[in-house]
Amino acid sequence: MRKLQWILMCTVLVAFPMAALAADFVAAPLTGGDEVPANDTRARGNAHFEVSDDGMSVSYKLIVANIENVVASHIHVGAPGANGPVVVFLYGPQPAGGGRLNGVIAEGTFTAANLVGPLAGQPLSALLDNIQAGNAYVNVHTNDGVAPTNTGPGDFPGGEIRGQAEHRGH
Repeated sequence: MRKLQWILMCTVLVAFPMAALAADFVAAPLTGGDEVPANDTRARGNAHFEVSDDGMSVSYKLIVANIENVVASHIHVGAPGANGPVVVFLYGPQPAGGGRLNGVIAEGTFTAANLVGPLAGQPLSALLDNIQAGNAYVNVHTNDGVAPTNTGPGDFPGGEIRGQAEHRGH
Protein backbone atom coordinates (compact mmCIF):
# COMPACT_ATOMS: atom_id res chain seq x y z
CA MET A 1 0.00 0.00 0.00
CA ARG A 2 2.80 2.46 0.88
CA LYS A 3 4.49 1.78 -2.47
CA LEU A 4 1.25 2.58 -4.31
CA GLN A 5 0.86 5.84 -2.33
CA TRP A 6 4.46 6.82 -3.16
CA ILE A 7 3.94 6.11 -6.87
CA LEU A 8 0.72 8.15 -6.90
CA MET A 9 2.39 11.07 -5.08
CA CYS A 10 5.32 11.06 -7.52
CA THR A 11 2.90 10.95 -10.45
CA VAL A 12 1.02 13.97 -9.10
CA LEU A 13 4.25 15.92 -8.53
CA VAL A 14 5.46 15.21 -12.06
CA ALA A 15 2.09 16.06 -13.60
CA PHE A 16 1.64 19.20 -11.47
CA PRO A 17 4.96 20.78 -10.45
CA MET A 18 4.96 22.53 -7.07
CA ALA A 19 5.47 25.95 -8.70
CA ALA A 20 2.23 25.47 -10.61
CA LEU A 21 0.34 24.67 -7.40
CA ALA A 22 1.39 27.77 -5.46
CA ALA A 23 0.83 31.45 -6.16
CA ASP A 24 3.86 33.12 -7.69
CA PHE A 25 3.78 35.89 -5.11
CA VAL A 26 1.67 36.98 -2.19
CA ALA A 27 1.68 40.02 0.02
CA ALA A 28 2.73 39.24 3.53
CA PRO A 29 -0.12 39.65 5.99
CA LEU A 30 -1.27 43.27 5.90
CA THR A 31 -0.97 44.99 9.29
CA GLY A 32 -0.82 48.49 10.68
CA GLY A 33 2.61 47.80 12.15
CA ASP A 34 4.07 47.46 8.65
CA GLU A 35 2.81 50.87 7.52
CA VAL A 36 5.28 53.78 7.41
CA PRO A 37 4.75 55.28 9.92
CA ALA A 38 3.20 52.36 11.83
CA ASN A 39 -0.50 52.58 12.76
CA ASP A 40 -2.24 51.27 15.86
CA THR A 41 -5.15 49.34 14.35
CA ARG A 42 -6.90 45.98 14.70
CA ALA A 43 -7.37 45.87 10.92
CA ARG A 44 -5.73 43.01 9.04
CA GLY A 45 -5.63 41.71 5.50
CA ASN A 46 -4.04 39.53 2.87
CA ALA A 47 -3.49 39.89 -0.83
CA HIS A 48 -3.02 36.81 -2.98
CA PHE A 49 -1.55 36.96 -6.48
CA GLU A 50 -0.91 34.46 -9.24
CA VAL A 51 1.07 35.18 -12.40
CA SER A 52 -0.28 33.61 -15.60
CA ASP A 53 1.81 30.91 -17.27
CA ASP A 54 2.83 33.32 -20.03
CA GLY A 55 3.74 36.09 -17.54
CA MET A 56 1.39 38.55 -19.23
CA SER A 57 -1.24 38.91 -16.49
CA VAL A 58 -1.67 38.63 -12.73
CA SER A 59 -4.84 37.49 -10.97
CA TYR A 60 -5.43 38.80 -7.46
CA LYS A 61 -7.72 38.64 -4.45
CA LEU A 62 -7.69 41.22 -1.64
CA ILE A 63 -9.12 40.16 1.74
CA VAL A 64 -9.55 42.41 4.80
CA ALA A 65 -10.91 42.16 8.33
CA ASN A 66 -11.74 44.63 11.12
CA ILE A 67 -11.32 47.66 8.86
CA GLU A 68 -13.54 50.67 8.26
CA ASN A 69 -13.84 53.34 5.59
CA VAL A 70 -11.65 51.71 2.93
CA VAL A 71 -11.18 54.15 0.06
CA ALA A 72 -8.46 52.43 -2.00
CA SER A 73 -5.82 49.72 -2.22
CA HIS A 74 -2.75 49.59 -4.42
CA ILE A 75 0.54 47.92 -5.14
CA HIS A 76 3.36 50.39 -4.55
CA VAL A 77 7.05 50.17 -5.45
CA GLY A 78 9.05 50.53 -2.26
CA ALA A 79 11.43 48.67 0.01
CA PRO A 80 10.45 47.53 3.52
CA GLY A 81 10.27 50.57 5.80
CA ALA A 82 9.99 53.02 2.90
CA ASN A 83 6.99 54.51 1.11
CA GLY A 84 6.84 54.56 -2.67
CA PRO A 85 4.61 55.42 -5.61
CA VAL A 86 1.46 53.57 -6.67
CA VAL A 87 2.00 51.23 -9.63
CA VAL A 88 -1.26 49.19 -9.73
CA PHE A 89 -4.79 49.95 -8.48
CA LEU A 90 -6.47 47.00 -6.75
CA TYR A 91 -9.54 48.63 -5.16
CA GLY A 92 -11.27 51.99 -5.37
CA PRO A 93 -11.36 54.84 -5.28
CA GLN A 94 -14.43 54.76 -3.03
CA PRO A 95 -16.07 57.63 -1.13
CA ALA A 96 -14.82 58.34 2.40
CA GLY A 97 -16.82 57.08 5.36
CA GLY A 98 -17.96 53.80 3.82
CA GLY A 99 -18.18 51.83 7.07
CA ARG A 100 -16.90 48.41 8.12
CA LEU A 101 -15.59 45.82 5.65
CA ASN A 102 -14.67 42.17 6.16
CA GLY A 103 -13.85 39.52 3.58
CA VAL A 104 -12.94 39.73 -0.10
CA ILE A 105 -13.19 43.35 -1.21
CA ALA A 106 -11.49 43.05 -4.60
CA GLU A 107 -10.49 40.42 -7.10
CA GLY A 108 -9.55 40.56 -10.72
CA THR A 109 -6.71 40.49 -13.20
CA PHE A 110 -4.23 43.14 -14.27
CA THR A 111 -1.74 43.40 -17.13
CA ALA A 112 1.02 45.77 -18.20
CA ALA A 113 -1.71 48.09 -19.53
CA ASN A 114 -2.80 48.67 -15.90
CA LEU A 115 0.62 49.78 -14.66
CA VAL A 116 0.74 53.45 -13.59
CA GLY A 117 3.29 55.85 -12.14
CA PRO A 118 6.94 54.97 -12.71
CA LEU A 119 6.01 51.61 -14.30
CA ALA A 120 3.49 53.03 -16.82
CA GLY A 121 4.34 51.85 -20.33
CA GLN A 122 6.68 49.12 -19.09
CA PRO A 123 6.16 45.36 -19.40
CA LEU A 124 4.60 43.47 -16.48
CA SER A 125 8.02 41.94 -15.87
CA ALA A 126 9.15 45.33 -14.50
CA LEU A 127 6.70 44.92 -11.60
CA LEU A 128 7.57 41.25 -11.15
CA ASP A 129 11.28 42.15 -10.99
CA ASN A 130 10.54 44.67 -8.21
CA ILE A 131 8.57 42.04 -6.31
CA GLN A 132 11.36 39.50 -6.64
CA ALA A 133 13.84 42.10 -5.34
CA GLY A 134 11.61 42.77 -2.29
CA ASN A 135 10.76 46.22 -3.62
CA ALA A 136 6.94 46.23 -3.73
CA TYR A 137 4.14 46.26 -1.19
CA VAL A 138 0.35 46.30 -0.96
CA ASN A 139 -1.52 48.70 1.26
CA VAL A 140 -5.10 49.60 2.06
CA HIS A 141 -6.06 53.27 2.53
CA THR A 142 -8.90 54.47 4.79
CA ASN A 143 -10.65 57.80 5.32
CA ASP A 144 -13.61 58.64 7.56
CA GLY A 145 -14.30 61.86 5.64
CA VAL A 146 -14.00 64.06 8.74
CA ALA A 147 -11.13 66.53 9.19
CA PRO A 148 -8.49 66.22 10.45
CA THR A 149 -7.05 63.00 8.98
CA ASN A 150 -4.97 60.30 10.68
CA THR A 151 -7.12 60.33 13.81
CA GLY A 152 -7.16 56.55 14.27
CA PRO A 153 -8.48 53.33 12.78
CA GLY A 154 -10.67 53.98 9.75
CA ASP A 155 -8.89 57.27 9.06
CA PHE A 156 -5.44 56.68 7.59
CA PRO A 157 -5.57 58.07 4.02
CA GLY A 158 -1.86 57.31 3.54
CA GLY A 159 -2.50 53.66 4.37
CA GLU A 160 -3.89 51.80 7.38
CA ILE A 161 -2.45 48.33 6.69
CA ARG A 162 0.45 47.15 4.57
CA GLY A 163 2.36 44.02 3.60
CA GLN A 164 5.51 43.56 1.55
CA ALA A 165 5.03 41.42 -1.57
CA GLU A 166 7.05 38.21 -1.47
CA HIS A 167 8.11 36.08 -4.42
CA ARG A 168 6.94 32.47 -4.25
CA GLY A 169 7.70 29.97 -6.99
CA HIS A 170 9.33 30.35 -10.39
